[in-house]
Order: sequence, then structure tokens, then C-alpha cells
Amino acid sequence: MQKLKIGTRDSQLALWQAEWVKDKLQEFYPEVDFLLVPMKTKGDKILDVPLAKIGDKGLFTKELEIGLLSGEIDCAVHSLKDLPTVLPTGLEIAVFCEREEPRDVFLSREGIQLADLPSGSIIGTSSLRRKAQLQNYRSDLNFADLRGNLQTRWRKLQESSMAGIVLAAAGVIRLGWEERITEYIPQDLMLSAVGQGAIAIEVASHREDVRDLLSALNHRETERAVRAERALLLCLEGGCQIPIGALAVTDAQQITLKGMVASLDGQRILKVTLSGDDPEKLGKEAAEALIAQGAMDILSEIRTSLDQ
Repeated sequence: MQKLKIGTRDSQLALWQAEWVKDKLQEFYPEVDFLLVPMKTKGDKILDVPLAKIGDKGLFTKELEIGLLSGEIDCAVHSLKDLPTVLPTGLEIAVFCEREEPRDVFLSREGIQLADLPSGSIIGTSSLRRKAQLQNYRSDLNFADLRGNLQTRWRKLQESSMAGIVLAAAGVIRLGWEERITEYIPQDLMLSAVGQGAIAIEVASHREDVRDLLSALNHRETERAVRAERALLLCLEGGCQIPIGALAVTDAQQITLKGMVASLDGQRILKVTLSGDDPEKLGKEAAEALIAQGAMDILSEIRTSLDQ
């Protein structure tokens, strides 16, 4: 293979991730010409509607996946948390890159931590998962829907009455913004989104040549962890805009998976922690444990609310 076209969203963070993949691949294959192909996705274009109201099936991935199926690009680099658990026919995840910090972070305009914010403070987030867990922690906080890339969100924080914003730590770190982080939010307060912090590379299933070339970047421990998380999400039939959290960590062959389902108002939060050695089986068992606690009732209420 002499040339490989890498598809990516055109946001600064997405381009950073694609450049990182490109540079790593170039180290392994200096003779191959790697080209980035930036694209705009539906989620990048619609910025005046809350994500949960748009529907999340392929919101940040569809245009890239069309490019894969048409042969316009050879692979697509994604934030794994953006990828639906069921991919279009003919596509698959070839690589799970080593995971960055999976926690969320709070960026406060005045440097005040979440616990110390005055009652009524406004937090900017477009995530129902983050909002529900924060409401459970502090029911006296208010929320403003926040869309756009990380630069846009940071600018909106400076220009608004918001006390702070919540973002994925991985993106903030990748853009070199560590000095803007007020605090890393503990997992027992805010469980991560499925796949958060991991970069995935998607390919057309018939492109064994591309899959073989990319395999050098696969990180086995990350793969096993996120497969368990995605199995939980699949079993719950949840999308990335539903208040579901999951984080798996690996230790030798053992995987420990934490799962969470919350009501929109954060008043009800169901949690589970299980361990096992088979990612898909573990994810399914964790989902079933949440279902036994009443997860499907909560998720049904949420879907009804979002459809109205």
C-alpha cells in the first residue's frame, strides 16, 4: 500500500486525534503516504439544538462512514464515545488506541470547585449523563445547554454567566489545556461515558489490507475494557445521549466494570460493579443487573420525554 486516506471530523480536537494516528502510523510505515481527509458531520453543522433532541445515531460519524463505504477514505478516526454500538453493515472497528484519562473535568471561570459553587450556579454541558449525575450531587445547581467544539465552549464560558463547564478530560489534555482544569471529577461522582478517552479507527470490513496495516496501533487492554462497556450499552439499547455511564479497567485477565443509569433529574441513580474475563459477557451481565434494579423503566421514561 502506497497511500492511505484517513477520514476525520474537521474540529481541532478531531484533527489532533487524526494527526496523532497519522504520526504513529508513519513511524511504523515510513514508505506509506498518509493523507488526512477532513469532513463535516451532522453533529458539527447543527449547533442550535440540544444533542438529545437531534437523535444520536451516527450524529458525528455518518458522513465518515459513507466515505468508508464509497472508498473515498480508507479508514476513519473517531472518539470512540461517538460511535454507535451497532455499526452500519460492512463496517467495523479495526483498532482501539490506548486510552487517555477517562474522567470528566470541571473548568471553572473563577477557579471554584464544584463543591464550593454558590447555590444556583449555572453549569454548561450538553450531556444528559453529566447533568443527571451533577443534579444528584448538587440539586441546587442550574444548567445551560452547551454545544460546539472545545474552543467554542471555552469562549462561551468566558462570555456568559456560567460558573463553569464540564468536558472530557481526554480532549482537554490532548489540546494542551491542562492549566484550565479546575478539578478532575471523581468516578464515584460522575461515571464516564462509554468509551470515553479512547480513539477508535473504523474500516470497511472487506479491507483486510487496511486492517492489517492499522493493527500495530491496537491496545489490547483498552480494547477489552471498552468492549465490555459497549456490550453494556448495547444490552441497554442506550445511545451516547442517554444518561448511561460505564468504565472498565483491566488487571491481567480480569476486567472490572462499573455501570450507571440515571433519571434525567438525577433523583434516581442505579449502579453496578462486576468483574469477569469475557468483555461481552461481563457487559451483558452488568446490564442485566441494572435492568433488575429498574433501568428499563428509567430509560423508557427518558425516551418518552425526549420524543415529546
